[in-house]
Amino acid sequence: METSSSLPAIFPSTDEIMEEAETVSLVRVSSLPSGFPSQQRRRRVGNNTASLGALRRRQQFGREIGHAAAETYLLTRLSFKLLSYLGVGYRWITRLLALALYAMLLMPGFLQVAYDYFFSSQVRRSVVYGDQPRNRLDLYLPTNTDELKPVVIFVTGGAWIIGYKAWGSLLGLHLAERDIIVACIDYRNFPQGTISDMVNDVSQGIAFICNNIVEFGGDPNKIYLMGQSAGAHVSACALLQQAVKESRGESISWSMSQINAYFGLSGGYNLLKLVDHFHGRGLYRSIFLSIMEGEKGMEQFSPEIVVQNPGISSAVSLLPRIILFHGTSDYSIPSHASKIFVNTLRKVGAEADLILYDGKTHTDLFLQDPLRGGKDELFDYLIGFIHANDKEALARDAMAPPRRRFVPEILLRLAGKVSPF
Repeated sequence: METSSSLPAIFPSTDEIMEEAETVSLVRVSSLPSGFPSQQRRRRVGNNTASLGALRRRQQFGREIGHAAAETYLLTRLSFKLLSYLGVGYRWITRLLALALYAMLLMPGFLQVAYDYFFSSQVRRSVVYGDQPRNRLDLYLPTNTDELKPVVIFVTGGAWIIGYKAWGSLLGLHLAERDIIVACIDYRNFPQGTISDMVNDVSQGIAFICNNIVEFGGDPNKIYLMGQSAGAHVSACALLQQAVKESRGESISWSMSQINAYFGLSGGYNLLKLVDHFHGRGLYRSIFLSIMEGEKGMEQFSPEIVVQNPGISSAVSLLPRIILFHGTSDYSIPSHASKIFVNTLRKVGAEADLILYDGKTHTDLFLQDPLRGGKDELFDYLIGFIHANDKEALARDAMAPPRRRFVPEILLRLAGKVSPF
């Protein structure tokens, strides 16, 4: 689905440009008459080096424009796909209009984040991790490369239909500023894939990070897994599925011991209890059953139900510390979904914690609060947790300037009023 691989056919490769420029440089230098002053020779080579730099910049800019166009096309197509599956009834039309107004109000922030996403040297987009469509991930890298950095693997939400790796760009950029690498995993969405495909894709993305992140400056012993909304559900399923495989001695491509902790943000973990709620909010039951591969699939891919199976108690013991975050005013996925899952995990012997944010909605913690800038409780908690055993990092965090504001407060408040989430 990614189209970035087709761009080299339009633009010459960097290697071709370098080879051509170097050839021109050699020809010009070698053709100088014998005894020509060395200073003139150095000036000519210096001019060619500058030309090479200009060529490289034009090449990079062309690729960025092409990639931006491809990403815009993808997002537009995903939006129309969502409409085609949810129908055009009165309920959905009103939500669509509310979403459009919500996006318009936050557009000043979206444009700034999009610019950083496409043009920042800290972002490595569309790194291939598998051979299926959308098996790509984005890496957000700190500018400071003096030592290996902790890593957060992030799985975005999107109602299992419009999830996309770029949704994690704001979190990725912010954490990279604090010397934390973020890997945002893309995965097949419905109807390109169903829940088992999504879980397999995410698990493969996790394996890629666990086995290759050191090449990008990441510490393989300090990896954290995080998911938001539908991404929290899919990543929890991947985590639990991996624990079961490992406990049974099956062949695995990554180990539970490599994950220091799991962070679940505004997720749902018992689909049987949520299907009617989703239906009432426009994700109709028939579509949801198709996504989850039927009634049996909803049970199989409900972590809250799976962990209560006595036959996988050894798998539960392998789980890392689980920390769930939820806003009490979340109407997309009510906060009791996280409360019940944490209580269930504790009953079966897993280490689990719940942090509730009073009055926060489904998007406040992930979107509006980061766009507001300044102090952010969730962000500060993540930073403090990940850097807990690194005194130098904590000292740098304490001295870090306040995060910049992306959107004026009045627009954020208006967006909160019209939000369909």
